[in-house]
Amino acid sequence: MLLETVKLTAGFKLDGSLPESLFSMYREIVNLLLDYAWAKGVISFKKLKAEKYNELRMKYPGLPSHYIYTACQMACSIYKSFRKLKRRRLAKAEKPFFKKQVVMLDDHLFSVDFENWETSIANESGRIKLKLLHGTYHKKLEDMRIGQAWLVKRENSLYLKIVSSKIIELLEPNDKAVAVDINENNIVSGSEKNITNIKTRERIIRTTYFLKRRKLQSNPRLNEKPLLAKYKSREQRRINVIYHEIANQIITEAKKIAASTIVLENLSNMRRKRSSKALNGRLNRWSFRKLQNIIDYKAKLASLNVKYVDAKDTSSLCPICRGKLSPNGYRLMICPTCGLEEDRDVIAVKNILHKYQRDVGASSVHP
Repeated sequence: MLLETVKLTAGFKLDGSLPESLFSMYREIVNLLLDYAWAKGVISFKKLKAEKYNELRMKYPGLPSHYIYTACQMACSIYKSFRKLKRRRLAKAEKPFFKKQVVMLDDHLFSVDFENWETSIANESGRIKLKLLHGTYHKKLEDMRIGQAWLVKRENSLYLKIVSSKIIELLEPNDKAVAVDINENNIVSGSEKNITNIKTRERIIRTTYFLKRRKLQSNPRLNEKPLLAKYKSREQRRINVIYHEIANQIITEAKKIAASTIVLENLSNMRRKRSSKALNGRLNRWSFRKLQNIIDYKAKLASLNVKYVDAKDTSSLCPICRGKLSPNGYRLMICPTCGLEEDRDVIAVKNILHKYQRDVGASSVHP
């Protein structure tokens, strides 16, 4: 039996307010921990908590103790990210600093009542109940285990982002799979017998909003920031709708052919620096990883397995004879060896399937 833990994040806007001191105090604690972690080179949550917990409890006696636990987690996470940036020479500051209006909560510091549409959050004076307003709430969260959450303050608005988890029993892998090739303007998916090309127009949407933002920034006005935020939010909503529709369509197809697995490409090197500035900008605006994450969690909630294969040469090698393909017109590729002529995205899907089948065969020979 294959078991997989699936995590989902749901965001809610809150009706009401919390004491400003909670955010300022939490930010102060995280920065004290960051200074200590940076000075001592501490990256372990357990070590940081063991060395600083008692001191901080004495300094903030009225604050619930679990805020110090989550502050230690936050500080370790920030410091680890800072160290990575430092090694890559991308860090802009000499040492890490936390300045956001964000508070990390664990299950001792908050609770959620979906029946009454409210949340209860601990603070120095007790617990405060706040109403949940509109947000990305799904019925599937009702049977999931609620874990951590984040309080986020933006101007005069307060948001709660909740992480929930659920253990899913996955299907036993069979010989049927659906491969997915992700591109800027289209998504191609399917099996050997049936391949579907879904037009997304994502590149056009991204470029349109990019040009709108650039025009605003080149001609500053009094309401520039609200307009920029409005365009950014509108762009994200449009893209998210497209992503969820695509993911649902792929999973429906997998169920239709009784496939047990959805196969995706490992695109970890997609954003490596290229010579073209325009191409780098396009790739940075393209959120391909977000689409993969949506497909991943939706597939697992449907009990489907998700596998990743190496993306190298999926569009440039012949799926029949493994010969090097040559361009033969717009998006068409031809194999000089066996004569295959097909769309490059269809070829990519077939190669992704072949790589998955080869990996499955290798694992069955060498368990």
